[in-house]
Amino acid sequence: MQYNVIFLPLLTAFIITAAVTAFCLPLMKKLGILDDPKKHKHPAIIHKKPIPRGGGIPLFAGMFLASLFFIPFTGMVATLFAAAFLALLVGVLDDKYDISPYIRFGINIICAILIVMAGANIPFITNPFGGILHLDTIKLPFSFLHLEELIAIVWIVWVTNMINWSTGVDGQMPGVVAISAIVIGLLSLRFPLSDQNTYTAATLSFIIAGSALGFLLFNFYPARIFPGYGATSMYMLLAVVSILSGVKLATAIMVMAIPMIDGFVTIVRRIATGHSPFRHDNKHFHHLLLRLGFDQPQISLFYWIVSAIFGLISLTLPSRGKLFAIVMIAIVVGGAILTLHLLVRGNNEKKSI
Repeated sequence: MQYNVIFLPLLTAFIITAAVTAFCLPLMKKLGILDDPKKHKHPAIIHKKPIPRGGGIPLFAGMFLASLFFIPFTGMVATLFAAAFLALLVGVLDDKYDISPYIRFGINIICAILIVMAGANIPFITNPFGGILHLDTIKLPFSFLHLEELIAIVWIVWVTNMINWSTGVDGQMPGVVAISAIVIGLLSLRFPLSDQNTYTAATLSFIIAGSALGFLLFNFYPARIFPGYGATSMYMLLAVVSILSGVKLATAIMVMAIPMIDGFVTIVRRIATGHSPFRHDNKHFHHLLLRLGFDQPQISLFYWIVSAIFGLISLTLPSRGKLFAIVMIAIVVGGAILTLHLLVRGNNEKKSI
């Protein structure tokens, strides 16, 4: 059974994604879906020549086609991929035309609502101090939502955008997504696979991992294609599998700790300086590491190694241990990011003197 849940889905998604990516490379160039640093005025751009965008297309193709082989297409699964396809469609349009970030964010929310209404929510969380916190019994005032549904919507939107911010360095995103999906999939195997949601979560996790690894062949430095905003379809499904079978939020938070903390710091920093949270800049954690002299492969490997270490630790800890680990990771990683901001600012001031 685990052979059909782990290896075959992962390998199938890997092969399909790699094949479709190779096909899409000349197609994206022909359609003009390119990230041209001379035309695309984005402060975070670090490449020097036009590189195809639209990597979300092969990523979605790998996940969807592999799922047709290994996952029963229930109403929930159909809704998941319908929402992911909507995210892909909007993302590819953004790759081509650079549409408003507010429109993209609004579509993220709509997709998350569709997924949650299909049944992917968070009915409970494990209390690290003992017992279970039942969220499905709490009805929100002045709302048609229960607390479980609101938290699930926020979680899906947050993970979707947080991982999207971790695409600034070649190979960074596919490695982090693959490791995160594998860790979530391994944790899902601790639950009975006879449960439909558990089986879907476990199998889809390894499909996501395979698709990310297939894309990594073309995205590692020097990248031949970028994921583009259409890859949010993958991030959205990763968020869903983290909640679909049991509640693995603590595990997901640990394995994606650096992107999550960097995303939180980014939002706070932008708001504190009077800017919109959607305002583009080049002050993410990976940009700071670039300014300190690290190259792109080193930064990607750093993200992968830390994600793998935190993921393995999360698999061995009880709920209370995970809470303590999350607090410690937040303090250490958050402190490191803030320290790097100060170091970079100091270096810039010295150069300007």
